[in-house]
Amino acid sequence: MNKICVIGLGYVGLPICSIISKKYQTIGFDINKKRIETLNRKNDFNKEFHKKDLQKLKINFTANVAKIKNYNFYIICVPTPITKSNIPDLNYIHKSFITISKILKKGDIIILESTVYPGVTNKFSNLLEQKTGLKNNKDFFVCYSPERINPGDKKNNLTKINKIFAIETNDKKIIHRIKSVYRHICKNLIITKHIKEAETAKVIENIQRDLNIAIFNEILFFCEKSKINFSEVIRLAKTKWNFIKFNPGLVGGHCLPVDPFYLSYAASKKKIKTITTLAGRKTNDKMEYYVLDRFKNFIKKNRSINKNKNILIVGLSYKYGVSDMRNSISLKIYEKIKNIYKKTYALDPFVNDTKVLKKIEYSEVKKFDVVVFLSKGPIFKKIYKEIKKRKPEIILDPFYYFNK
Repeated sequence: MNKICVIGLGYVGLPICSIISKKYQTIGFDINKKRIETLNRKNDFNKEFHKKDLQKLKINFTANVAKIKNYNFYIICVPTPITKSNIPDLNYIHKSFITISKILKKGDIIILESTVYPGVTNKFSNLLEQKTGLKNNKDFFVCYSPERINPGDKKNNLTKINKIFAIETNDKKIIHRIKSVYRHICKNLIITKHIKEAETAKVIENIQRDLNIAIFNEILFFCEKSKINFSEVIRLAKTKWNFIKFNPGLVGGHCLPVDPFYLSYAASKKKIKTITTLAGRKTNDKMEYYVLDRFKNFIKKNRSINKNKNILIVGLSYKYGVSDMRNSISLKIYEKIKNIYKKTYALDPFVNDTKVLKKIEYSEVKKFDVVVFLSKGPIFKKIYKEIKKRKPEIILDPFYYFNK
């Protein structure tokens, strides 16, 4: 009988917990005691789950290793950030495998869901062998199944997507156990025996998107400097059958700004210098300054706006619909504008960080002298339309999210 332990209760781990717990005995483990305390009070500070949803779940949440030792199916969903030098930081994965090594038993299955570079899964399965004396794919089984959760996306949610699952064993009983669990997590499970290939597939999914957004950001930058109508350029270009349209914008979060460096790091170990892989990073990182430049020009054209005027930034998290502030360029822009214009506020109904956000009611929006849209979504579109009816001259929509 599978008894599931999900390690890491963030944007990936908690949704997996919620789904699996409907079919299996499930426990959620996290070293963040504050996270455990809030979840046990049925509160999710990521705002992915309402209190009433958590109250329905039959899940125990714990930071106590002793309470997970009798489980036999461990799903690791911990963060994989980068250091200030853009080097992969695997500390959270390392801690997870050290924890498992203390309680590992014969027959246990361990699935790594975190985004990594090729070879990481095997590296940590070797660690388990060294710590326990047990053998991978004989006594225990380490697998890789990269997460594909898109926070804030209600359409492509966990149970409606295809999922890769890499395992090197031919043991039919183990494969059956895995399928019996993961058929509840995803729409379709794509099985492979090639773990390194699965790890590589995951990072290139996000690198491709990063590059596609980057080229549209660069085109937008060119059009602005050349006084060419960007929206009209894209309208005309997409009439060709094989033109692929992307939207320009700010690229943040825990995946797109990180994954190119994971692949580049792995390539450097093979003495390969990546050029295209990191090209999107340079362009997308510059968009912070593009927005600030647009803002400065907007202020110059509206000379009545002085340092005592009210500025509103719409969209503060790294993307619409989530509370996640990791690598949020919108936050950086907000902070830099606020350093000059003290009466700068932010509106983002998905963010609950009171240290950076003063709550603004929608009825107050009309009181501002400048409203800058850094994100797009139904709520923000409604605000845009309301302002455009009354005071269109105060709107700055640098990425043409609504002004098309």
